[in-house]
Parts: sequence; C-alpha cells; structure tokens
Amino acid sequence: MLQNTQPASISFGARVRKSPFFDSTRNDGAKAFSVYNHMYMPTAYADGTDEYNSLVNDVTMWDVSVERQIEINGPDAYKLVRMITPRNLEKCEIGHCLYIVLTDHTGGIINDAVLLRLKPDQFWISPGDGDVLLWIQGVAINSGFDVKVFEPDVSPLQIGGPKAPALINKLFDGQHDDLRFYRARETSLNGIPLVIGRTGWSGEISYELYLRDGKLGNKLWSIVKKAGQEFNIAPAAPNCIRSIEGGLLSYVSDITREDCPYTIGLGRLVDVDQDIDFIGKEALKKIKECGPSRQLVGIEIEDDPIIAPPENPWPVLNGKGMIVGHVSRCIYSPRVGKNIGFANVPTAISALGTTIKIAAPDRNLNAKVSKFPWIPAERINRQAS
Repeated sequence: MLQNTQPASISFGARVRKSPFFDSTRNDGAKAFSVYNHMYMPTAYADGTDEYNSLVNDVTMWDVSVERQIEINGPDAYKLVRMITPRNLEKCEIGHCLYIVLTDHTGGIINDAVLLRLKPDQFWISPGDGDVLLWIQGVAINSGFDVKVFEPDVSPLQIGGPKAPALINKLFDGQHDDLRFYRARETSLNGIPLVIGRTGWSGEISYELYLRDGKLGNKLWSIVKKAGQEFNIAPAAPNCIRSIEGGLLSYVSDITREDCPYTIGLGRLVDVDQDIDFIGKEALKKIKECGPSRQLVGIEIEDDPIIAPPENPWPVLNGKGMIVGHVSRCIYSPRVGKNIGFANVPTAISALGTTIKIAAPDRNLNAKVSKFPWIPAERINRQAS
C-alpha cells in the first residue's frame, strides 16, 4: 500500500499537558506521541507487530493518563449520571464499572466511556478523546442538581496481556485475585493511593491502576516495571491490530458525533423504556422504531498486508463509483491472516457477505462485510484455565 514515508515529529512544550508517567515513557523508549484529551500520549515504543506480540503473549504496561477522569459527586450525582447516558444504571452498584455512551439531543454520540461507581454519590467517567468534561459541566449548570463536576488527580496505568493476572498477583500479594471483570476497588501499592479496575482497552485481559497522586507517577511506573521483568513486560501503546481484532471501537475514528448507538452496534447500551428522561431519549426512540440508516460493519479486504491504518478515512464506493461510506480503520491481523477493519456504510449494503469497493490512496480494493469481533476480547486468565 502507498504510505507517506516523510519523517514527522511532534514538539513538546508547556502548552500541552504531560502525564505523571511522561518521563518514564521517554526513558523507556517511547519514540512517537500524539495529543489526546489535551495531553501527550505515547503511540509507539517498538514496531507495531512487536508490541502486538508482547500484548498477546506476555504482558505490557501503557501510559493511558489521557483517559482524563471526570468526577461527579454530591447528593444528586446519580441523577445527573443517569441523565447523560441512555444505559439503564438501576443495577450499577458500588464497585461496578460499566461501558456507556453519552448522547446528545439528536441521539448522536458525544463520547463512549467507562463509568466507575466508587461510592453512592461518587462516580468517575473515563472517556475517549474529546471535551467531555465541559459538556457534562454544561449539562449540570442548568440541571438544578446538587453536584460537583471536575477533573480529579487521577491517571490510569494499564497492564494488559495473558500474564497480567500473575503480575497483579505479585504486586499485591494476591489481594486482588478475586477482582471480577468490570469491577473496581480502592487500594494502595507501597503507599501509593490507587483504584484498581479490571478494565482496559487492550483486547487482552487487563487491569488499570488509577493513580490518585500525580507526583508518584514515575515511582509507580518503576515498581510495575521491576515486578514485571520475570513476565517479559514491555512498555506499549494502544494497539491497532488487537483493538480491531477484538471489535474495540475508537472514538473519532470509528465513532463520531453523527453516529447513534444503533449505527455502531451498541443498541444494547440504550434503554428507551426506562422511566427517567435521559438526553436524546425521544430521538433514540424514533431511531429504534425505524432502524438506523447506516451501520458500522466489519470488513475483510483483499490485498497484500496493510501495515499501517489509514491516515484518513478511505471512501467506500457504490456500483456507480459514488462515495457512499468510508473505512474508518483497517490493518493486517497476523492471527486472522487477513486485512480486517471497520466501514461505515448505508444499511442497504451492510448485510454479511456483501461485497464493497474501497478507494485506497493508490488503487481500488475489494472487500466483503464480515462478522466481528474476529478474536473476542479476553475476560478470563487463559494461562490459569
């Protein structure tokens, strides 16, 4: 595939925030960064395939401080959280984590996020890239609810891979071996205050250590790195190959403000029959009744291995050569043995097995609509089972 081979760089400066692990990531070889949620995020330490192999075979550590937490607390915190998401939270207990979407009045997706409930009146929302804090603060201002909405001093460090449970066992002397998938609890490590969650965007079994004191970031990084040596730990960045294999969607890439939950296959996160009035309820009711006009689908692309995801969306063409959709992300998967990815297309051409044509930068490609995920995200410890 035609790729832009011109060298690129990113400038570090005071205007963009640095994570508590920033110095450690640079010392351990981070060679590329992006800006995400107004913060520098490492995007590469080694070749993408090497990082993929570390993730699926051993254990990796990621600086994901760019998941800037939004805290909602106060007597009416539960009411406000229920207002901003269409997911039914009636069974969200203390210690639960839930994957949610945040929708606007048209049903469009403001962002997707992980919701953590730490106390009856204390929630964290861990969103993708976007100014979600400002949006929630704007909703809260005129809600009449007695709440505080702010960004706490919280910075996640993710540990992911089949050897992650063994590393967590070693770090915490077995204290959190019983932590279930999408559960979280407060804890500490060598005096460092944390929340540990069985969450993460790796596709492999993962934990996130939510650091609660930004001054201790490099200390935490060092402790995890040292403990992980016997498990062949490696620093890594969010991995495109594994995320596509596992059907993990990326906000802005695979999900946009123009998409509703039904478009991207997340209708399970919407309950239009619940009694409360959440933002976008009426719009989502109508979309559910009529069906979405577009669908995000999995695709398998016929071509030589695609070694890097598209820098810009690739157009999807109809039989007359007109643009009717786009490929958001695609990559070659070593384990699937195919080029796989996602495309946003009209519902009329979204059925499994449908052939579509893609306008890549240098030539047209043939693809077919495929079921995804190709390799489901791990929830259990493979090495212990």
